Amino acid sequence: MANPVCPDTGVPMHRDTRSMTITYKGKSATFEMPGWYCDASEQSIHDGSDMKVSDRALTELKAKVEGRLAPEAVRRIRKRLKLTQKDAGRLIGGGPNAFQKYESGEILVSHAITSALLLLDRDPTGLEVLYQRDKATHAA
Repeated sequence: MANPVCPDTGVPMHRDTRSMTITYKGKSATFEMPGWYCDASEQSIHDGSDMKVSDRALTELKAKVEGRLAPEAVRRIRKRLKLTQKDAGRLIGGGPNAFQKYESGEILVSHAITSALLLLDRDPTGLEVLYQRDKATHAA
C-alpha cells in the first residue's frame, strides 16, 4: 500500500506500531498494533495483516478470561504428543484445519478441546484410546 493520506487532515500517514488496549468481560490487554498512523490526528488505517495482530490479541485475552488454552499452549501440547496439526484435528476434534486456526490465534479453542488437551498433556497414554477409536472408525 502506498502511503495513505489522513482523511481528517490530508497529511501523509506513516507506517508504525502503537500501543492498543482491548477489553473483554472487564479484563484488559495491551499489545502493539501495526498500521498507518497520522501524527496530526488520531486516525489510523489497518490492513488485513494488521487486523490479524489485533484478532490474535483478542483471542488470547478471551482464552485467559474463559479459562481456555492460549495458542502457544495448544502448539506445545500438540508437539509434545508428536501430532501434526491435521492428525490432532482428526483425533482430538475440530477437523483437518482446526489446529492451524487454534495455534495461529484465528479462533478460540473450545472448552471440550481445552479439556482434552489438558488431559492428554497430563497423561499422553490417553492418545492410544483416540488412535484405537480412529482406527475402528476408518476400518468400518
